[in-house]
Amino acid sequence: MNQVADQWKDYECIDAGNGEKLERWKDVILRRPDPLALWPIEEEKDLWIHPHAHYHRSNKGGGHWEYKKKVPESWQVHYRELCFKVSPTGFKHTGLFPEQAANWDFIIDQIRRSKQDIRVLNLFAYTGGATMAAAYGGAREVVHVDASKGMVQWAKENMMLSHLEDHKIRFIVDDVLKFVEREKRRGRTYHAIIMDPPSYGRGPKGEIWKIEEQLYPLVQACMQILDPEALFFLINSYTTGFPASVLNNILCATVAKQHPNGVIEYGEIGLPITKTKTVLPCGIYGRWVKQK
Repeated sequence: MNQVADQWKDYECIDAGNGEKLERWKDVILRRPDPLALWPIEEEKDLWIHPHAHYHRSNKGGGHWEYKKKVPESWQVHYRELCFKVSPTGFKHTGLFPEQAANWDFIIDQIRRSKQDIRVLNLFAYTGGATMAAAYGGAREVVHVDASKGMVQWAKENMMLSHLEDHKIRFIVDDVLKFVEREKRRGRTYHAIIMDPPSYGRGPKGEIWKIEEQLYPLVQACMQILDPEALFFLINSYTTGFPASVLNNILCATVAKQHPNGVIEYGEIGLPITKTKTVLPCGIYGRWVKQK
């Protein structure tokens, strides 16, 4: 089951092709690389030539922004009642993955429809899109874990922008597996677990993460802290060459075995392209959901 984040007003994927995408972030037009935009564009003109900023990759790795018009250091975009800080970074990202709005809608809907007091754990939580969605949806507690102190600080800013500071959100800078193991020893459980693991990364103390080696052990470890009355378990991935069926198989071997009262859904996640009326693929997701 594929998902498309098509409810945005402050964001738009205007066009995509030739390995790039042209986007509107509220009033700012950005041109950025996209490895999955493999088809040609009709003609490079108009906003393709005159965006506010264009990110150029370097042959030696990384890249840089070419600013063609004045761009603020940061600005805000809204999704539903949520508000996020956007800022072009040196590694082409903006601090937000707009396609994740499809997952945010799922999170909000699941929590709002539940009659339970929901505790949510968000691993590899980045700047907190899913964290804010869970809090906005009415979770009793959300625990946000990321190895990057800077990303956790950015998430705290998003909490303030979204006026969620009166909600119980705990921000933790830690290696995710170490945190999960400590929660097990503490006897804490969560009704919903969300994770968006990178292909490769390092923890705050140099811990090495490789998704092909460590995703399954992490999900296994999470089974020890997934509450008997679990509501959902959501995995998102951007790893190239990683099919959604892998997430389905992992969830079948872990969550579904321990919680046979649910269903597994998986597929691609994407963004609508305004000009061509097609969809830009942006990654995959897999989720176990408790049956009502």
